[in-house]
Amino acid sequence: MTWVAAVARLRARREAGVLVTVATVRGHAPRKAGAKLVVGRTGTWGSIGGGNVEAVAIDRALELIGTPEAEPELMEFALNDKVTGRHGVQCCGGAVSVFLEPLPVLPAVAVFGVGHVGLELARVLARHDLDLHLIDTRPDMLTEERLAVLGDAIAAVHVHHTPLLPEEVLEELAPGTHVLIMTHDHAEDAALCDAALRIPGLGSIGLIGSAAKWSRFRQRLADEGGHDAATIERIRTPIGLPEITGKEPATIAVSVAADLLLTFQKDAH
Repeated sequence: MTWVAAVARLRARREAGVLVTVATVRGHAPRKAGAKLVVGRTGTWGSIGGGNVEAVAIDRALELIGTPEAEPELMEFALNDKVTGRHGVQCCGGAVSVFLEPLPVLPAVAVFGVGHVGLELARVLARHDLDLHLIDTRPDMLTEERLAVLGDAIAAVHVHHTPLLPEEVLEELAPGTHVLIMTHDHAEDAALCDAALRIPGLGSIGLIGSAAKWSRFRQRLADEGGHDAATIERIRTPIGLPEITGKEPATIAVSVAADLLLTFQKDAH
């Protein structure tokens, strides 16, 4: 697997990692500048030359993976027989510097319902480095023309047209994905709430709607879904910042996005 594919794999699985690059080479060394190695919690891909340099870099990368808000750093290695490293001697005769760049777990958000509010929310979230899933049962909500406003997205946007069972997408989401339920159909919303509560490992679950809607849903989730009170409380409604009370789609979207950004900050710590 190439280092590019390895980075993509870690991102898709929402696993932290470190990209290790040979930054500079002076004299003889196992690999040229630019050689790369990707380190994850359970494996490595690529190589920066093996031996002590690579082993020490992997050790340090694993430490960085376990460090909240880890910063990039540079390591220096002298490759001669006068220097005994943690994992032995490398006597190529040169010197190398190795750059370690943490690859954090990026946020992931799934928006069920890409109507007026959903599209406005997608426009805001797409300006951030995250994985954004857009799900709708209506094909006209997901046309290229309508989603063209996301053409300059920084986020990785994944579009799902689910004409029958949108809740099946929940099972495909990576652990920790935050779910926002805002479809055009209250029955669809209810089915999604029930399904989301049955899937372990999801992030926050938000539901758009009024207090009356939530009262009916909560009773239905308890009576028909068999969920206990603590499980039902995983669903947050209303969504967004309570201080922002405007009802325009763009206003609601900004409120919900701001609340999500606060959640991302808490997750990072």
